[in-house]
Amino acid sequence: MSTNWASATAIALLLSVSTSAAHAEEVTAWRLFISDHADPKVTVIDAVNGGKLDTFQIKGPASLHRSESGRTVFAVQGSAGVVTGIASGISFEDHGEHGDIDVEAPKLAGVEIVGEKPSHFVEHDGDFAVFFDGEGVARIISEKAVLEGKSDFREVKTDAPQHGVAVAYGSHVLLSEPNREKPDELPVGIRVADKAGAQVGGIHACPDLHGEASSGNILAFACATGLLVVTQRDGTPAIRHLPYADSLPDGKTTTLIGGRGLQYFLGNYGADKVVLIDPTLESDAFRLIGLPTRRVHFAVDPVRAKFAYVFTEDGQLHQIDVVKGEIANSLKLTDPYSMDGHWSDPRPRVAVAGDRIVVTDPLQGVLHLVDATSFEKTGDIAVEGKPFNIVSVGGSGQTHEGE
Repeated sequence: MSTNWASATAIALLLSVSTSAAHAEEVTAWRLFISDHADPKVTVIDAVNGGKLDTFQIKGPASLHRSESGRTVFAVQGSAGVVTGIASGISFEDHGEHGDIDVEAPKLAGVEIVGEKPSHFVEHDGDFAVFFDGEGVARIISEKAVLEGKSDFREVKTDAPQHGVAVAYGSHVLLSEPNREKPDELPVGIRVADKAGAQVGGIHACPDLHGEASSGNILAFACATGLLVVTQRDGTPAIRHLPYADSLPDGKTTTLIGGRGLQYFLGNYGADKVVLIDPTLESDAFRLIGLPTRRVHFAVDPVRAKFAYVFTEDGQLHQIDVVKGEIANSLKLTDPYSMDGHWSDPRPRVAVAGDRIVVTDPLQGVLHLVDATSFEKTGDIAVEGKPFNIVSVGGSGQTHEGE
């Protein structure tokens, strides 16, 4: 009997694909990491079923930052002088036509970065830079090192303690320049340092520097006069100044977040406004959006690129259409949270976890869940204490039996 080898090979391949597909399972996993306003802890919640996965004891109340990959979360504890790394337990592997997801228990990564008054925490291309205000020093570490439990960080020093910022930018580091005449005031610019720490070029003026973010391949710093916009050119950071439009009222941006999917920045501008910024334009780059009351917190939607969300002190969550530059929907969620009082008083924070928008309500001890499609409230999750800062990690992917 003769054998048709081409047909046999095709059948074998088809059977192999069918078997592989049969053992592949689509999995969705989302986790919420929530710090407490008063207690030194981070609570991890399964955002899919609402159950608590773990609580990590840390050294002090923390602000939280997640990595771009979602594999790590960092708790910056300014009053305790330490930054704690947490492995989220969720990771993805890109296979072109599909992505695999690996889900494990979250855990402390075993890495702490210690110093005086840690403040701004910035990631760029898998490198994290923590600026320690009390020392004027940035400590930089890679995500790979954190996940391996290695405290392999390098230091870059500025000339004086300051409420500063640093960004590891390829083979360079961008560093804030202190106000030498008034050291207690905000930095006055950005300088570029090479691998050896030597300054490259002059100081790029940025008075009252406060706030930075990335959107796509563009990095921006907020200044009293506009933005410093950073792009890569021949392996070196190229920095230009984007001034505020003359049509804007008096004010400035001090907090920036970068759009995902669409390239833009969203910033505060005065107590009851936000501003949309297109960093690719030279004119008409700023669009102001008025709010009904003072702004508490805002976040962009990484899944539905045309939307961002702003929570205001009257207890409302607003859906911002960033394409039209207007409020599309509003939803009452909490009792009022007045912006009078101390800047660090417990107030709601916003995160997006897949198809859910999650808003912390620290005075009630709950997380409010909003469907991102219908923009309707769908439920609450109780969290012990005063749930405050929040980040989400997760997504969907395939798992393969036996792997």
